[in-house]
Amino acid sequence: MNAAIESNAESFALSRPVHVGQAHLVAADLDLLTRYYQQVLGLERLEDSASGVVLGAGGKPLLTLTTSGDAARAPRNAAGLFHNAFLMPNREELAHWLAHAAHLGVQFDGASDHLVSEAIYLTDPEGNGIEVYRDRSPDEWRYHADGTVEMATNRLDLQALYETAPKTAWAGLAPNAAIGHIHLQVGNVPEAERFYEGILGLKKMASYPGASFFASGAYHHHVAANVWNSRNATARTGAMTGLNDYALVFNDQQMLAGILATLDAQEIRVDRLGEGHRLLDPWGIGITLVPGNA
Repeated sequence: MNAAIESNAESFALSRPVHVGQAHLVAADLDLLTRYYQQVLGLERLEDSASGVVLGAGGKPLLTLTTSGDAARAPRNAAGLFHNAFLMPNREELAHWLAHAAHLGVQFDGASDHLVSEAIYLTDPEGNGIEVYRDRSPDEWRYHADGTVEMATNRLDLQALYETAPKTAWAGLAPNAAIGHIHLQVGNVPEAERFYEGILGLKKMASYPGASFFASGAYHHHVAANVWNSRNATARTGAMTGLNDYALVFNDQQMLAGILATLDAQEIRVDRLGEGHRLLDPWGIGITLVPGNA
């Protein structure tokens, strides 16, 4: 592959008008999860507070972990997180992480070639799903006439990927790694479509039975929503463990202004939070709309 194309592919997800910023998980055992994400994912510890820790890569926050005395373990069928997807900048970094995880004896849940990407799946000690993936160059993706993108779930040859890993010691998550997308468990896919398309302005890029995939700027997906474990789930309540909230970063400020106007017209509550605007999706998952630097 041409080096310039590979370089462009690294930042495609983050260069769209909207992309995912960071996610916030509530932990039952904060120390356990912190060690896991540091040791297995290679996140660096950026900040500590009385209630939690901020982890990231290259000095950039990606994952906040907090806990509270009344945190109750969320049931598997609750609305919330299906997985956080950590995007590696290229295939070499994905292979290097795979070799690291394999040497630790990490158990994987699966591995797939999605045509647009190659992905490895695992679960943290409290049941939060994780995807670690790399994108193929967008000029290798196949788009349909309606602007949606061809995706599949084919077998990924982990042994072949492992054999391409650099022989040097792994030094942690690449500084330019990111959360490329977030996949949610919701109670109803049509309602998720009304919210993410009709209110937050994302485009549905693909559909599977029981799931829809939404994105900005022709990415394959920044947010996905499924009912595979959570059909008819109601809004999250109290101090459930798992996904508390996540950020959507807007490189397009006019788009952000339009969405805020739509939220106001729909009489959806929005709270000002520093430079961001926080709201809840139909299942009580917090979303902070944050202006980007572009």
